[in-house]
Amino acid sequence: MKVLICNAGSTSLKFKLYEMPACTLLATGKVERVGSRDDAIFGYCNTLSGYALEQEGQDIPDYQIGIRRFLQYLTQGEGAALGAVCEIERVGFKATLSKGHFGVHEIDEEVLQGMRDWIALAPLHNTAYINAIEVMRQVLPDARFVGAFETSFHRQIPLERRIYGVPYEWYEKYGLQRLGYHSASHGYIADVLNGEKKEYGAISCHLGGSASVCAIQNGQSVDTSFGMSLESGLIHANRVGDVDTSLPYFLRQQGLSDEEILEGFQKKGGLLGISGVSNDLRYVLQAADEGNQRAELAVDVFVSGIVHYIGAFFLDLDRLDYLVFTAGIGEHSHRIRSMVCRKLAPLGVRLDEEKNRNCRGAAVISAEDSAVCVRVIPTDEELGIARRAYEM
Repeated sequence: MKVLICNAGSTSLKFKLYEMPACTLLATGKVERVGSRDDAIFGYCNTLSGYALEQEGQDIPDYQIGIRRFLQYLTQGEGAALGAVCEIERVGFKATLSKGHFGVHEIDEEVLQGMRDWIALAPLHNTAYINAIEVMRQVLPDARFVGAFETSFHRQIPLERRIYGVPYEWYEKYGLQRLGYHSASHGYIADVLNGEKKEYGAISCHLGGSASVCAIQNGQSVDTSFGMSLESGLIHANRVGDVDTSLPYFLRQQGLSDEEILEGFQKKGGLLGISGVSNDLRYVLQAADEGNQRAELAVDVFVSGIVHYIGAFFLDLDRLDYLVFTAGIGEHSHRIRSMVCRKLAPLGVRLDEEKNRNCRGAAVISAEDSAVCVRVIPTDEELGIARRAYEM
């Protein structure tokens, strides 16, 4: 079965085509800077033949153009991986959230309406996915569409760790609760660990432009740092993370509009907001090395938040066998891994600094006398979604 995975961002598209159940990757594609008339980037690769291209300065004004271009390269020319688009039987999406739909669901009008109903909780993400799904339905009318919602992996978290201290009627009527995200990533980490042990305790740190920590017990999420919206938990590249619920009211009293407050929380907060330098941790670290105190503060806040959640989740688990780092920062920043692990010494975490510095890809980076196995596991969200879509 051919399963196409589409990962949509506010201005980007990523594709991976798999042959299932063998999990063979057939082709990949990307579109960056969707909406640009002359500055978009398009990439395509047939992973079996090795054919690859990357084109800059492209005119890709909308999702429809980007999707159609990828499907054109997928089925035509020397890099084609399929004879026709009708060979694609299922299309999987790393969808964000939908009211009343928290797991893996076939995408029908009811599920789409649920995404529209909760668009206020994820305005950029849900808007992007709704647009991509509607376009894909037009070009692949016979395919079955599956949404692996980013809340799915966290549905087994005990209610006492999910419910807020709000009137219980709000939970019943409006669904107010901690939902959690990054299910595709944390779920993939669980898939890897499940293949090695049946009983274990693990803490997965997905550290990237968006960041979260998840406690995993025997393959199931038992706690997570995210709340109901994406502006929660750890600080992110641009988003604020956890804040006092009275802040919006207070800021209105200071003369800020709702639009200004939301922009501050969603686009101008996080690493960018504290450092004033960048939303990219690499540049923030560079500025910190050059003596920028706000940049140094941003790094310290980021690390402190990670350690805070790991410490709390340590007590949620019966045991801690694995501490896993994944995603862009988790996989590539040896400095952040080192800073986090040094603060976890009271838990018996010991890092092999040489292994940590030289880590490239999947690796065990803990010292031999460490009480916890510290690992780097590159996440493969698309493969996890392909498995869910195929199983459905």
